Amino acid sequence: MRIKNEWRDIEVLDATDGEKLERWGPYTLIRPDPQVIWKTPRGPEWKKAHARYIRSDTGGGRWDDANLPAREWTVSYKDLSFRIRPTNFKHTGLFPEQAVNWDYMRDVISAAGRPVRVLNLFAYTGGATLACAAAGAEVCHVDASKGIVTWARENAALSGLEQKPIRWIVDDCKKYVEREARRGKTYDGIIMDPPSYGRGPGGEVWKLEDAVFDLVRASAALLSDNALFFMLNSYTTGLSPSVMAYILAVLIKAPRGGAVTSSEIGLAVKATGQALPCGSTAIWQSF
Repeated sequence: MRIKNEWRDIEVLDATDGEKLERWGPYTLIRPDPQVIWKTPRGPEWKKAHARYIRSDTGGGRWDDANLPAREWTVSYKDLSFRIRPTNFKHTGLFPEQAVNWDYMRDVISAAGRPVRVLNLFAYTGGATLACAAAGAEVCHVDASKGIVTWARENAALSGLEQKPIRWIVDDCKKYVEREARRGKTYDGIIMDPPSYGRGPGGEVWKLEDAVFDLVRASAALLSDNALFFMLNSYTTGLSPSVMAYILAVLIKAPRGGAVTSSEIGLAVKATGQALPCGSTAIWQSF
């Protein structure tokens, strides 16, 4: 498992019985986590949390946040800053475990020694976009939610990157990839961070396990002749690192060469010193 321990503003304080206790800047939050199946004792800090997300028996949930002094605030990772807002879907607007991938992409882009164009699909609030832009890349940021793209632009401004060459696109990612292919556009790096479940442009429901192969195949066609990397992320336990690596191997490594690596990514748990799994990543790289 790849773990990023360089966060100063965010840490997992503890995790037990389906929940995790996290520090986000000055505030502590309790959120559900289905992978936390162990039952270890809860320390007194659990009772001091500023907010807790409570799931509903009928789906969804709500925040018990009467003790949360602010509805939004800012956290930083190295030279990047992000607006945090607890949402109705338990999320905060950031997946901090992805910092291990941000650092990887910054290193690859910086070492390239040439202009690099990156396509970030399902780009959410822009963590990967900002990391690539800070390293000098031109980035195309694509997400289907107008509000989320606005949030990402706020993060760019907070990070002093609003003048960087970033294209902010509100669109269905699959449709956008298909149009870019017709336009003959190519990219040196592609990031794909799809949700476990989603809805297509016509409202149809799709599962990542059913859609991911075709999504990767269509996106891989946009890689330039001297492409650097293709990164695929997953948050569903139904799509293991090895499965994602296999997909990248047959669709990209086989015709292009290079190498494919894959692993879980996670965060350290302060109370136990163990690692909390937070998702998986597979990466094709050309070298």
